[in-house]
Amino acid sequence: MSSVLSAQEISRALIRISHEIIEGNSGASEITLLGIPTRGAHLAHRLAQIISGITGSQVAVGTLDTTLHRDDLRSKPPRALMPTIIPSQGIQGRHVVLVDDVLYSGRTIRAALDALGGIGRPKTVQLAVLVDRGHRELPIRADYVGKNLPTSKSQIVSVHLSEVDGSDEVLIEEGPA
Repeated sequence: MSSVLSAQEISRALIRISHEIIEGNSGASEITLLGIPTRGAHLAHRLAQIISGITGSQVAVGTLDTTLHRDDLRSKPPRALMPTIIPSQGIQGRHVVLVDDVLYSGRTIRAALDALGGIGRPKTVQLAVLVDRGHRELPIRADYVGKNLPTSKSQIVSVHLSEVDGSDEVLIEEGPA
């Protein structure tokens, strides 16, 4: 197991992504960040805090559980539903930035797009991820990436965040061959 991002590198990546989100949306007034539980939700709150500090205005932030919209429910063990929390501004006509920790096959993001369809119609939908590890199965790409990390399919990328795991780091390890 080796560390590929330290706490300081994660912090720098989130600051850079925050600046890119502000620039890509001509400010923060129409942005809604929706984190995909578990770690994407914590990253969305961190991004909202950073963006608010840069712009001086509050950023709408919430969570979007994709569990019931996944196309692989039968092939994976069941997991508990997490809350979907949409900010009071809603998503209608806003720039929605989906936030997740790792982009891999693209299936979670496809499920998130399906979930959004039942909530409203945003002006745009963008994607911010801490790590893009490749191996896409669907035509999905991130607009904002903390680190591109080429991996083999047998490797496992683990994001640890202080809110969940007690410390911040990204690890890569060899999985079963």
